[in-house]
Amino acid sequence: MNMHLSGKCSCDNLKVSIIIPAYNSQKTIAKTLEACLSQNYPYGYEIIIVDDGSTDSTADSVKSYPVRYIYQENAGPAKARNRGWKAGAGDIICFTDSDCVPHSNWVKELLSGFDSDKIGAVAGSYDIANGESLLAQCIHEEIKMRHVRFGKHIRAFGSYNVAIRRNVLEQTGGFDELYRTSSGEDNDLSYKILMAGYNIAFRGNALVAHHHTERLWKYLKEQYRHGYWRMKLYKNFPDMTKGDDYTIFKDIIEPPLSLMCLSTVPFLWHKYGLFSFLFLLISIGVLQFPLPIKIIIRKRNFKFIYLALVTFLRSFARGIGMIKGIWRFWI
Repeated sequence: MNMHLSGKCSCDNLKVSIIIPAYNSQKTIAKTLEACLSQNYPYGYEIIIVDDGSTDSTADSVKSYPVRYIYQENAGPAKARNRGWKAGAGDIICFTDSDCVPHSNWVKELLSGFDSDKIGAVAGSYDIANGESLLAQCIHEEIKMRHVRFGKHIRAFGSYNVAIRRNVLEQTGGFDELYRTSSGEDNDLSYKILMAGYNIAFRGNALVAHHHTERLWKYLKEQYRHGYWRMKLYKNFPDMTKGDDYTIFKDIIEPPLSLMCLSTVPFLWHKYGLFSFLFLLISIGVLQFPLPIKIIIRKRNFKFIYLALVTFLRSFARGIGMIKGIWRFWI
């Protein structure tokens, strides 16, 4: 275990734990650990890996590094993160993922955000680890465009890059372990932290390079799960159906529009059914172009028009996931 707790943290003399859930992560975990072990943070920190029932050689890869390794039967990343922070000694818990590569100043930048007792969590932003993939580039550029809108305080964070006070995790109960996949558990905890009276700070210079999804079908399946678990989130926090700093109006209206479009398919034989289908299909399509155009202008590269196709298909994947989620969590 890489424990350096003899030093004192400039942030109220706090100890730091870095928690990384891992599942079948043999291809990426080494770079994650090397980056975490190379932090330029001069005070104490520990690194804890919680293996969520991997069936590959993740364990062998991890055990070659001076970190603490915990194994659990597969139960999802939410439970793995909770297992990690409860086992750690840190007063500040930094979370990242096993397909992320934190920058060397990551911990230092996150901790700089705890500038008052009202700050319960500090979130950072994305870099990209697999920039050779067009799909990964498109996903990354979309996220960057969303993050540039963030102010000093935000209403939701991603668990790939966040630091949270231990007492806040204890007060809120940490991540909801009913989320069995990576989709919604971080928003859920974000909202609980806000409801407990704390603020969530944003530090855009606290970066982790992420291995974004490279295959379109895999990405759409992830977005299907996103739509499914979003229904549990909205049932628990109905006020958040209006969106947060990351979720924009376009995200809210696309899934219902896509479902309305699909509902007209059985009536394509009728002229009104065909008209409704085409009207909705075109409306959804038109919504996809403003963001890619902004990226094309900024990057001066027309290849990012591909993002319009990706987000067009994503709206349907999320919508279908929402239907299943409504049935599971609402009905």
